[in-house]
Amino acid sequence: MAKVTDMAFEATGKTSFICDFSPPRSGDPQIVDQAQIDVDLISVAYNPGRAVRTNSAMLAAAIKRSGKESVFTLSTRDMNKLAVQSQLLGAQMLGVQNVIVVQGDPFNEKDRTMVSPVNDYRPTGLISAIAELNAGRDFRGGQLRSPTDFCIGATIDLRRGIEEEAQLAVRKVQAGAEFLITQPIFNVDVVARYRESYGYHAGKAGTFPIYFGLQILEKDGVLFSSVPDSVREELEGGRSGVDIALDLYQKFQEARFNNIYLMPPIKRGGARNYEAAKEFLKKARNL
Repeated sequence: MAKVTDMAFEATGKTSFICDFSPPRSGDPQIVDQAQIDVDLISVAYNPGRAVRTNSAMLAAAIKRSGKESVFTLSTRDMNKLAVQSQLLGAQMLGVQNVIVVQGDPFNEKDRTMVSPVNDYRPTGLISAIAELNAGRDFRGGQLRSPTDFCIGATIDLRRGIEEEAQLAVRKVQAGAEFLITQPIFNVDVVARYRESYGYHAGKAGTFPIYFGLQILEKDGVLFSSVPDSVREELEGGRSGVDIALDLYQKFQEARFNNIYLMPPIKRGGARNYEAAKEFLKKARNL
């Protein structure tokens, strides 16, 4: 089994890629074939779009059995403490060792007529609880027959404010996070300000891996509010989203962002364009 921290640039001296992967709205095992992407790890998202999808930990285990290292995302939104810790023990049994903790998008008004949020944990609390499982203790303080051995990841979103996210990252690392993943970054300059702020609030510079979000876009795909107008204009003008991402990747390399969290384009309807991710990776390795 391979942990994210063993595969990151800090451990290998080589650029490391994690690719975001959406679980299907079915239990079709052939989806594993789509995860054969030339990256170090496949990261299985947690119920994108708040829709019923294959369980992220189970799909991550299936991908791992196919020969690809994997990560699963776990949300605090939907399960109580008993359920979430039981799922974590099941993931450990299936051989999945890497987990990313998120809060999950909130349910909208229509959702809440059919399903209720739980949020027994906040993300920092769940990170701490997983660290306790690694020490052999469950949420009641009871001893496990054997401890888990998860490599715990957390997310940050620098669009929300650098100071706030730096302070939150400090709390997550203190709780037990061993690596961080960022939301898409289009301006590399914000990272230097974040690192300075993190060092100030932590009292020392961070030495753990950070995987920087690099999003591939396409003209007729889903664009989020964080996408700069200049990028939107390039797409509308006919420039390939892969080429735009390659330009950004070169800026990442120049800034020594050596861990990359790659996000394939999202098509209308929610499907991912993994072929664009494969094209990007092939060209990026030849730069």
